[in-house]
Amino acid sequence: MESEWEKLVKRYVWNGERTPYFTRVANLSRRQAHYELFGYALLVGVLGAVLSIASLSAELPHADAGGVSLYAFSVCCAAVLLGATRHPWAALWCAGAPLALLAYFAVLGFHPALESADKVLLVAIVVAWLLYSPRTVAVARAWHGLTGSD
Repeated sequence: MESEWEKLVKRYVWNGERTPYFTRVANLSRRQAHYELFGYALLVGVLGAVLSIASLSAELPHADAGGVSLYAFSVCCAAVLLGATRHPWAALWCAGAPLALLAYFAVLGFHPALESADKVLLVAIVVAWLLYSPRTVAVARAWHGLTGSD
């Protein structure tokens, strides 16, 4: 007999149809690819929107440089396009965001209030995002050849 939390995990966290992250791209159905691209686009779009606004602050290491906000907004727009059209170029633009973040950390550094553990956690999250990004590009490229309905 399953407990309540196991049902919730199967429903929202680990569902073969809605969370196919360990399914090979060649084995995905169109519905699974839709869920994966939508989830990625939603996450990257919200993150890009928040960063495009937050990066306007003069307290950050880039000292209110407009290019950072503009790039974050372009990633937000690419995420919207990815969610709407599933175009591989939009996925590729979104996949470049973790590289840009790592370059930002390397060149301009971190917020002065961050501790070492916070910096390590941020870099680990961005590296995990970077490692996942090629899969999103592969799913977007395979989108038109997948079978099934959305």
